[in-house]
Amino acid sequence: MEFKNITSSAALIYDEFIQNADSRTGNWLLMSSPLPQTIIIAAYIYFVTSLGPRIMENRKPFDLKGVLIVYNFSVVALSLYMCYEFVMSGWGTGYSFRCDLVDYSESPQAMRMAATCWLYYFSKFIEMLDTIFFVLRKKNSQVTFLHVYHHSIMPFTWWFGVRFAAGGLGTFHALLNCVVHVIMYSYYGLTAMGPSYQKYLWWKKYLTTIQLIQFVMVTSHISQYFFIKDCPYQFPIFIYIIGLYGLIFLFLFLNFWYHAYTKGKRLPKVLQAQTWAHHTNGVMNGNASHEKDE
Repeated sequence: MEFKNITSSAALIYDEFIQNADSRTGNWLLMSSPLPQTIIIAAYIYFVTSLGPRIMENRKPFDLKGVLIVYNFSVVALSLYMCYEFVMSGWGTGYSFRCDLVDYSESPQAMRMAATCWLYYFSKFIEMLDTIFFVLRKKNSQVTFLHVYHHSIMPFTWWFGVRFAAGGLGTFHALLNCVVHVIMYSYYGLTAMGPSYQKYLWWKKYLTTIQLIQFVMVTSHISQYFFIKDCPYQFPIFIYIIGLYGLIFLFLFLNFWYHAYTKGKRLPKVLQAQTWAHHTNGVMNGNASHEKDE
């Protein structure tokens, strides 16, 4: 009886909560409730941390060179498209980069932004393949807590973003993230093509700097909200989440920078290489791995 009361109370709370959702996105794929994505995310975590490594334990790693080339450059193309759509649906066509509210109308511009937000959300499931490829190639050292956390938390939080606030100032970090992914996955794609393309990767050392700039810009942009006297953004909770997310990853990347570029330089060259390999297994794109496909 007590369990029945608890479930009834939870259902009432959920019904009241979902009443404030954006009716435009309710019938879109995975948007009916957070349950389908929760199942997918749980299955992903279970596979990459437990089932996958056990399946691969006594098997040879898969040779996925061709798959990785196609995958990485496909993500580049998708990220470029999302950059264009974010710009054309708001960030280059009227947004002020300050207090930009969500447009809940069904105008072509507002619907275009909502659709782009959903596509960005869905792309986070595609990017889970990063970790699955690690497992299939027996690169288990790259399946770090930070990497799995990033790939799990992004789609989970973005479900609420698409369902409640598909647009406005809360989408600036998504635009920046798409720009960074164009650069990152281009690097990964060229790396997957083999040693003959190493000469085109002279800009590898700048990847961490680009990530740091991204998180500084995200944190700076979202922090404006707290200094604007009148900004009636419809769901302020997302401001706090984005701000916290930006700060956490800014500190994580600064820590990586310190160990890889400052502390590591004081070590002998062999140990420098070991230190670099250790730290690049965890953070870029939610894991700092510049060696992702090598």
